[in-house]
Amino acid sequence: MKLLIVEDEIKIGEYLRQGLAEAGFVVDLARNGRNGQHLAMTGHYDLLILDVMLPDIDGWRVLKSLRESGNPVPVLFLTARDNVDDRVKGLELGADDYLVKPFAFAELLARVRTLLRRGTAPTTETTLKIADLELDLARRRVNRTGQRIHLSVKEFALLELLMRRQGEVLPRSLIASQVWDMNFDSDTNVIDVAIRRLRAKIDDGFEPRLIHTVRGMGYMLDAETGN
Repeated sequence: MKLLIVEDEIKIGEYLRQGLAEAGFVVDLARNGRNGQHLAMTGHYDLLILDVMLPDIDGWRVLKSLRESGNPVPVLFLTARDNVDDRVKGLELGADDYLVKPFAFAELLARVRTLLRRGTAPTTETTLKIADLELDLARRRVNRTGQRIHLSVKEFALLELLMRRQGEVLPRSLIASQVWDMNFDSDTNVIDVAIRRLRAKIDDGFEPRLIHTVRGMGYMLDAETGN
């Protein structure tokens, strides 16, 4: 998941970027409204964390321009302005949530995850397919070369994440946050064990092998990458 933070306070911006990156997100940071607006309008982001009081273009105007252009990206306002009128204005302009400074990072992270789970619109996609591996989202079934593969709930969620992000190296921290909804603990091997079990089910006895380990970085699913 890719997030954009628009925050002019240097310490807060860096604090958010580091914390969210450690939670497994890809994070861009803009330090003024104009740059934030440009990035939000031209890039693809899963969520925008937006301050209200910004140099040159304030957060209200950034959000207004996004919604007028038809951009549905979820927006979380993060601001010191805590009166009711400001909150109402933000929500009426199309913000999805509003968090007042000072804030607890754990609460911000929980709100981010809630907004990302909620999404922007229902998807009509019902099947994911890579090589001869097929994942049926509607019926919760997995087949490879026509053979039915039985997965646990977490294994299915893990495979879905890997297939949706085909060709991307996914760090353990991102997998932990997206599949287990937890912060990654370097002392646990839960991710490695889950990958090993999933690989045994969808790769053992099949060609090409689809799940790959990228040493020191994480895991990826790709039909064109050698082991």
